[in-house]
Amino acid sequence: MEKNNYAFIDSQNLNLAILSLGWRIDFIRFRVYLKDKYKASKAFLFIGYVPGNEKLYTELQQAGYILIFKPTLIYKKNSNGIVKGNVDAELVLHTLIEIPNYEKAIIVTGDGDFHCLVEHLIKEKKLEKLIIPNKNKYSALLRKFIKNIDFLNQLEKKIGKQKKRH
Repeated sequence: MEKNNYAFIDSQNLNLAILSLGWRIDFIRFRVYLKDKYKASKAFLFIGYVPGNEKLYTELQQAGYILIFKPTLIYKKNSNGIVKGNVDAELVLHTLIEIPNYEKAIIVTGDGDFHCLVEHLIKEKKLEKLIIPNKNKYSALLRKFIKNIDFLNQLEKKIGKQKKRH
């Protein structure tokens, strides 16, 4: 029988951590990876809503993600606008709301703010895996869960954007 696991993805943390490794994630390939390796029947992608990015949002939905939007704010810093859309509360809330609907949760983040969520899921025997994008750069608060962690560092060939050939 097929498992019914759900993935809950902190998109900003995932994207920035992978960029810090020097490559870009291919979200279409990542969705397939989550389904194949972790049996994720649903993948919730928590993302800040930025007007003008509708094409990206449509592509993500077509790839099989359920998008959960957070309104964004633009902060001024040295006359540059920094878009901020912290999705932590939404990710925790949806993970707990959905708990009766999945066997196990896959949490994708390296952010220590999710320490209490991971701890709760382990206690309830509901954590499949904590996926940390960059093993060189994640919160020390998550280190205690090392036996529940997988890292994405070495997966560029599997889930990275293919470089265009000229």
